[in-house]
Amino acid sequence: MGVSGCGKSTVGAQLAAALGLEFLEGDTLHPACNVARMVAGFALSDADRAGWLQTLAERIGAARLAGQGLVLSCSALKRSYRDILRQGAPDLHFLHLHGDYELLAARMAARTGHYMPLSLLASQLATLEAPGTEENAQIFDMASRPEVIVAAVAARWAANCAGDSAP
Repeated sequence: MGVSGCGKSTVGAQLAAALGLEFLEGDTLHPACNVARMVAGFALSDADRAGWLQTLAERIGAARLAGQGLVLSCSALKRSYRDILRQGAPDLHFLHLHGDYELLAARMAARTGHYMPLSLLASQLATLEAPGTEENAQIFDMASRPEVIVAAVAARWAANCAGDSAP
């Protein structure tokens, strides 16, 4: 989770590969009207995001019911958004990538093929509610190399799984 340009897709794809899980890029599930709003430079409202978040929660729930893990990248900017995602799996783990405006802006300006304009970064940062200690989240500086973040998350995952199998 995190604002645009923080590295969610890169870290998420690498984490999924490291854990042998499916990776789902949440942005691909935005309805066309949401994408059009963002392309035009309009921030999404809670109402705009509601159906998208519900779709993501359903995908999380389906993976859980199938007994499969899933790594999902999405902004999950507010606690209320993360609460919707938890409807799919109450014990959902979050990985929050954060960083300073200059690095975020530089990354957004350098990437190609993404619809999120740099002009919306400030509104995402203003909307962002960092996860609380009770939210089962790990927090990393996005300036860290993706492989370092992935190794730390994978180690925690392995430790949690080992604890689950203990008598």
